[in-house]
Amino acid sequence: MAKTVGSCSHFIKNGGWFRKVWLALLTIALLWVIFAFSTAQWYKSTQSDKPLKYGITFIAPYASFFELDPKETLQAMIDDLGVRQYRFVSYWNVHERERGTYNFEELDWQFKMAEESGSKVSLAIGLRQPRWPECHMPEWAMDLPMSVWAEELKDYMAVVIDRYRDSPALESYQLENEFFLDVFGICPDHSRERLVDEYNFVKSIDSEHPIIISRSNNALGIPINEPQPDVSAVSIYKRVWDKTITKRYLEYPFPSWFYTHLAAMGKIVNGNDMIIHELQTEAWLPEGFNMNNIDHIPEMEKSLNAERLADRLEYGRATGIREIYVWGAEWWYWQKEKADKPDLWEAAREEIMRASNN
Repeated sequence: MAKTVGSCSHFIKNGGWFRKVWLALLTIALLWVIFAFSTAQWYKSTQSDKPLKYGITFIAPYASFFELDPKETLQAMIDDLGVRQYRFVSYWNVHERERGTYNFEELDWQFKMAEESGSKVSLAIGLRQPRWPECHMPEWAMDLPMSVWAEELKDYMAVVIDRYRDSPALESYQLENEFFLDVFGICPDHSRERLVDEYNFVKSIDSEHPIIISRSNNALGIPINEPQPDVSAVSIYKRVWDKTITKRYLEYPFPSWFYTHLAAMGKIVNGNDMIIHELQTEAWLPEGFNMNNIDHIPEMEKSLNAERLADRLEYGRATGIREIYVWGAEWWYWQKEKADKPDLWEAAREEIMRASNN
């Protein structure tokens, strides 16, 4: 032991500034790992008595992209998968295609099916909502100055909230999906002032339902700025195609407790819990491949197959976060119905059934 200590002392004294800096950084990293892991275990303990709930982000236009019947697809999720938690979207460019003229037929039947099945809904509201191009602005608003379209957007949001706030299925709102993630999507604005204004606006109309605000993917930092949501959310993507440098699939190295630590810091700072609003359970393809092309399924399986799907669900469960919305169930159903490949669907159903029985 004395020899070891002496060797370390010699290393520090005679190793030069580079070694000293390296050792300091290594020490800081080790201390952070110990701190992060410890807070993660603490957060898990605060959630241990809560049931694990799996939800699905369901997007009717995405089902149509696969040439599926959207109603049949949602019904299969309810009946066959047994899911009772959903995130629905309220795309501005779908429900107000013409200025001042609203058509909620598509969202109405989704809420009706949720109500009839006893399901609960987290409703995405605002300009930025799940799926490309992220910001779903109608054509008539695109050339308006921000000072005008931002007010038009709030008018639209007020109509949406007024229509669904009394639904027994409505559980929460998700305001502006991954609002500050400016490196992905086609969006005209990421200003905090607009997000704060929208948050206060929603609260002024409906203070009964909690508001969820999500952080960007795999981001460090503590959510201390306004607005302070009722519930925080995080997205988890594990395997993506790197089109910039390596030109290959990239697996993010974060252990599951990294996300638990993010949840713990939010709990410590503002007392709020965190949900996983987007757990990647869908392939991420290189350019030139299409998600709705049966011939491209072999490439899809390099990104996500049934085995990886099961592992991904286990990873989400290992975070200790008790509400997890999976991503890409329309794609599983397309493989089952159009390609006669039910393995993704069945792998998900097995895990969802296991969670519901615990």
